[in-house]
Amino acid sequence: MMLKKTLLMCVALTFPLMVQAQDTLTLYTSQPNKDAQMTVDAFEKANPDIKVDWVRDGTTKLMVKLRAELSSGVVKPDVLLIADSVTMESMVADDYLYPYLSPYRKRYESSLYNSKGYYYGTKLITTGLVRHLKAPQTPVDWSDLVKPEYNNQVAMPSPLYSGAALIHLATLTAAPSLGWHYYEQLHQNKVRAQGGNGGVLKAVASGTKPYGVIVDFLAIREAAKGSPIEFIFPKTGVSMVTEPVAIMKGAKNKQAAKRFVDFVLSDVGQELVLKQGYLPALDGIGVPAGFPKRENIRLMPFDAAQTLKNNASNKARFSDIFEGK
Repeated sequence: MMLKKTLLMCVALTFPLMVQAQDTLTLYTSQPNKDAQMTVDAFEKANPDIKVDWVRDGTTKLMVKLRAELSSGVVKPDVLLIADSVTMESMVADDYLYPYLSPYRKRYESSLYNSKGYYYGTKLITTGLVRHLKAPQTPVDWSDLVKPEYNNQVAMPSPLYSGAALIHLATLTAAPSLGWHYYEQLHQNKVRAQGGNGGVLKAVASGTKPYGVIVDFLAIREAAKGSPIEFIFPKTGVSMVTEPVAIMKGAKNKQAAKRFVDFVLSDVGQELVLKQGYLPALDGIGVPAGFPKRENIRLMPFDAAQTLKNNASNKARFSDIFEGK
């Protein structure tokens, strides 16, 4: 009888520990704090056996931190969830990422993920046009901004400051109908290129500049709050950043990392993107309030690997045009 009681006590003591045992996944992300917390909470709810420790900062600062750690031989994160595919391509080039062929990849457009599985786009943050509601013209395409009536009336983020603007530059200069000549025309038409998207929003919303180039959600959300602006998806198409997810080659918990990648690519993960107010990377999930139907949003071709190779020369050429350097 005494032996039986002892065994029962051992089971009672160890069973809660077995239930509570969790794997730990370390995530480095550039998502805004609220979005990051929502993502982690949803993943942990769907995967109660995994606890997520996460570090958040802007992509540039986060990558400086990560590369400093890597140069010291330390691999802290299992998973990266950062702003753009060009930064991910730099990690591929330096052999820091682990190729994982998620079973969900076949549901996505091939342009939204790396063919070898090094990273996957999770959402679409596009760049288009913003207009003050009292502005006399309504631009419908990129080419409108170089017309005489838009002279000294347009604000745009600088690719020397904004990562999304640098991707936008690479996308438009690669388009046969636009190219570098388009940026020369923008400069001739006295388009102001300064700071980031937030500065453009402030300039147009205040009426300082009646037109601008900006990321979609900033303008659409502010319009919904009552700001006197509207966002326009140009006919030629929009550039995009995709907030890709990737697994580190030196990840300590690759199985949990694979489950995180699969989660953000699943219907549940993509519905979360929609709930956060962004355009999901997966077609068919829906669009946030204020967005047109997905089929009416044209995505311009983009080569992340080629853009990485051209980044330095693109910045230098832009600087020559807009700053005379």
